[in-house]
Amino acid sequence: MGKNQDEEEGNLSHNTKAVISLDERFVMQTYSRFPVVPVRAKGVKVWDCDGKEYIDCVSGIAVLNVGHRHPRILKVLKEQAEQLMHISNHFYIEQQAKASEYLAKIAPKPLEKTFWGNSGTEAVEAALKLAIKYTGKHEFIAAQGSFHGRTMGALATTWNEHYRAPYAPFGINAKFVPFNDLQAIKEAVSKDTAGIILEPVQGQGGVNIPSNGYLEAVRELCDEKEILLIFDEVQTGFGRTGKLWAGEHWNVVPDIMPLAKALGGGISSGACIAKEEIAKAFDHGAHGTTFGGNPLACALSLEAMKIVVEENLSERAAELGKKAVKQLKELKEDLEIIKDVRGIGLLIGIEVSKDAKKLCLEMIKKGILITYTAEKVIRVIPPLVIKEEELEKALNIIAEGFKQH
Repeated sequence: MGKNQDEEEGNLSHNTKAVISLDERFVMQTYSRFPVVPVRAKGVKVWDCDGKEYIDCVSGIAVLNVGHRHPRILKVLKEQAEQLMHISNHFYIEQQAKASEYLAKIAPKPLEKTFWGNSGTEAVEAALKLAIKYTGKHEFIAAQGSFHGRTMGALATTWNEHYRAPYAPFGINAKFVPFNDLQAIKEAVSKDTAGIILEPVQGQGGVNIPSNGYLEAVRELCDEKEILLIFDEVQTGFGRTGKLWAGEHWNVVPDIMPLAKALGGGISSGACIAKEEIAKAFDHGAHGTTFGGNPLACALSLEAMKIVVEENLSERAAELGKKAVKQLKELKEDLEIIKDVRGIGLLIGIEVSKDAKKLCLEMIKKGILITYTAEKVIRVIPPLVIKEEELEKALNIIAEGFKQH
């Protein structure tokens, strides 16, 4: 049986071993990679340079909520690239203004003023700088298990010492408290606290979901103490958790909200949206970027946001996520290797008792792209456009991989 068009176009002259050899020779080895070289994708399917097909359960780490090569994304990409790809922020950028308008329309009220960057870590960096500029204070409270980025400011609020220790000290002072522990936050608040930064659901930390009442109480504490609440929705935003914003599950609105990943529809794009009163602290020259908010990224961001809303991808994530979590929890009852299953929408974590990387590698060999975090948590984060039968096939591969242990 011959290969289909996607497989044929996905082939390159180099094979997997050749590409890995080239990478190891010329690329700084900062990543622990799986031995797969993706070269082509469509929807939720990916083909490697040897022609093997996979179901994508990584989504570029929650980037491809609208899937690979969505036709609307490709159309805007072509049209905008043919007109204007980049221009300085010294000039007004129509696409940036329109994307900001739409983001204000769908963001939790009253968040409405946006600063555009290129990534999640830049969005968090902007949020921290804005909070410092607005309050005049330099101390933040963050959660154990948090991940907010790798630039120096964002890294200061990232909990894991493996990421932080080589680069300390930082210009920002961060206190780390257990996630989901209100009393610990109360005890950490001081006269120097500018804000509390939390992921409503921790992704990199292992898909940790807060108890009902926790985020609501943190919001009340921030109001009482006149400090800012920052929700890092870089990974959880744009429908991933079954709501457009993860904070909506608890009806909590932050003062500042960094965004990225799924925002660009596959292109690097980041944004920090804030309440107008707070946003005024960023006056001319207070912050800036060369590439952030460029016409191409903003045109694609606008289209990606519209696709999530118009194709009801939040609702789709909620429905499919419930089925997937139910199926995985049933599997847990039969297998000692699975210690816990945590999920909200299509952000799902499977905590295991054995080598998570080895398990992922075996599942990859069977035809899905999957990865892990927090050492022992396998993450299932497929594009939100995944069909029910595709998700079922992926879950069967996952189950097969577990049952071999």
